[in-house]
Order: sequence, then C-alpha cells, then structure tokens
Amino acid sequence: MAPEGTSRWLALGAVAGPILFTRSWVVLGFFSPGYSLLDTQIAPGSGILLPISALTIGRTGPFMNTAFVLSGLLLLIGIIGAFQSIREMDPNARWSSMVLLALSPIGALAAGLSAPQTLSLYAGGFALGVHAEGLLLTVASPVVSFLIAGLLLRSVPRWQRFGSWLLLGSPVTLLLLVLFLATFNPLDIGGVRQPLMLLRLGGMAERGLFLEVHAWFVALGWLAFSRSAG
Repeated sequence: MAPEGTSRWLALGAVAGPILFTRSWVVLGFFSPGYSLLDTQIAPGSGILLPISALTIGRTGPFMNTAFVLSGLLLLIGIIGAFQSIREMDPNARWSSMVLLALSPIGALAAGLSAPQTLSLYAGGFALGVHAEGLLLTVASPVVSFLIAGLLLRSVPRWQRFGSWLLLGSPVTLLLLVLFLATFNPLDIGGVRQPLMLLRLGGMAERGLFLEVHAWFVALGWLAFSRSAG
C-alpha cells in the first residue's frame, strides 16, 4: 500500500482525468468540420450535438484520442489513490471496488488507442470495433461498479454518506445509458442515414452520460483528497 500522503495526491487523478476529457470535447468540438461514416458525410461539426467519438476522426482525431488515453490513465491512477487512502476499508472490499471502478478508465484507454475508423457503434444493429466496445465499457460498467462500490463504502463510517449517494449513481447511469443507446444510431439497419435531429439527440445524450459518470469519479477523488488531509 502506498504511503497515505502519496495516495492522497494520487486521488486527484480522478478529478483531473474527467476535467481533461470534458475540456477536450468542448474545445475540439468548435474545430471539427464533421465526420464521414461508411461513405456518409455528416456535417457541420458541433461541440454539443454530434457524438464525442466523431472528434476521433479527421483533424481533431489525434487530440481527442490522446484525451481519451490521458484521461483514462489519470482516472485509473485516481481510483487507485482514492481507495488506497481509505485505510479503514477491508482489503478485499478495497480491491473489489478498485477493480470494478477501473473498468471505466480501461474502456477509455481502449477507445483512445483503437483506430478511429471503428466509430460505427450500431450500424446494422451490431457494435463494431474496439473503439465502440471501449466506449461502452467506459459508460456502462458504472451501472454495476457504482452499485457494488457504494455498498462496500457504506461499511466505512466516514464514507457511508457518499456510499449511499453512489448507489443512486447506478440507476441514473442506467437511465442515461438507455437514452444514449436509443438515440445514437448514425445508420439504421438498411444503411440509410438517420434523421439529423435523432443523431443530435444522441450526441447530447452521450455528453450527459459522460458528465454524470465523471461527476461521481470527481467527487470520489476530491473527497479522498480532502478527507486524508492531516
């Protein structure tokens, strides 16, 4: 186990990672001209309406993929640091929580390291490519990990309240995930372009989902940092 002072500062990675990721898609969205998917050009670009993964293609691709990787690494470090700082937590519970919550940043790493041409999440009704699978792992794994980590944190007196709130994060994440999957479908089964409004709703739903998931990690990292002070 790392020294408490070191773990405390490492926990801030759970704050820095989501902030880096959010700032990246906000800023890069203003420079994206749109994207091409299976010979279909979807333009113009948008910092709010089009999918975040669209930024991994074209001129913004190297920067957004780097943001996926760096934010994933920072978040992974932050999760480890946060739980290492909770000294009174049972070791088995600590490792279980770390492993489950680590699935989200691992998904971000996979999404950022994969070829951006695998953007097509649901063309033909199937998930395609490592990028899509990594993206789904990033936002879907918290449905389970928030639930289990919340239950385990409730056994720690100082973290009981946050654990109770984290339990709420599981159904909220599930609802936002369902909304995202229901609206983000760039191409239908027949290969015909979906109405642009539906695609834009999917882009907004994806951003809302990422913001909600990352907000819980930011809270975890900041609480671990502040509660370990002194």
